Amino acid sequence: MSRRILVLLSEYGYWGEELLGPITAFDREGYESVFATPTGKRPRALPPSLDPGYVDPPLGRSVTTPEVAVAARELDESNRLDAPLSLSAWLPERPYDSEPDHLRRLEAYYRELGEVDADIEQYDALVIVGGSGPIVDLANNGRVHDLILAFLRADKPILAECYGIACLAFARDWEDRRSIIWGKHVTGHCKEYDYKDGTGFLGVDFNMGPPPYPLEYILRDATGPDGRYHGNVGRETSVIVDYPFVTARSTPDSFLSGEKLVDVLETGLRRYGW
Repeated sequence: MSRRILVLLSEYGYWGEELLGPITAFDREGYESVFATPTGKRPRALPPSLDPGYVDPPLGRSVTTPEVAVAARELDESNRLDAPLSLSAWLPERPYDSEPDHLRRLEAYYRELGEVDADIEQYDALVIVGGSGPIVDLANNGRVHDLILAFLRADKPILAECYGIACLAFARDWEDRRSIIWGKHVTGHCKEYDYKDGTGFLGVDFNMGPPPYPLEYILRDATGPDGRYHGNVGRETSVIVDYPFVTARSTPDSFLSGEKLVDVLETGLRRYGW
């Protein structure tokens, strides 16, 4: 039976290779990839991620080879991304405590979450693609958090890349508010690789300058004293498997992260990279 992977992308721009890498591994294995965005809008790659001449400021070199640029552009322009699932149409939104008839609304919310648990039985894993876009519409998106928690309850693996890993740090049970990566080993975009200027998004004329938060600091705090953040600064790749999580630091780790998720699904890999 072919496996089915749910791939979540931002509507404010994803990094081309960070979609291409996992999808290449899934296509090779004959997996079906189903795409989703917060409101069902078609995702698009960030232009610098399709340009082999773009020099990444912290690294002082291009991070996109001509071959990857061509393949990522072909994927971005293909019809595969034309009709993504809409999280806003699929998952409920938790009501405010101040809303009228709050108790009934809260009951309905939990009832609909139960239906989501049934829905994800058809998927084998969740992937959260990186880039700057997730900062805007994925990291602090309650529906994204509920989707992650549903996969966690079902004991299904979750791959997150780059700034998509913030979704894991912020996904928390409503009662204890503890991050789901507490006590886990993860990697993610380290402070040394953050932009000082130029953090941009699709669909808005806005240069944020540096990222609005250092992901490394968030991950260090979210993993707690018994977990650990691994920056692996200076190493060409950084992918960590601490089941059910597979985390990839940034662009160069995209292909390896997809391969490791395949290993999790096919060979039972539970630990890698630490």
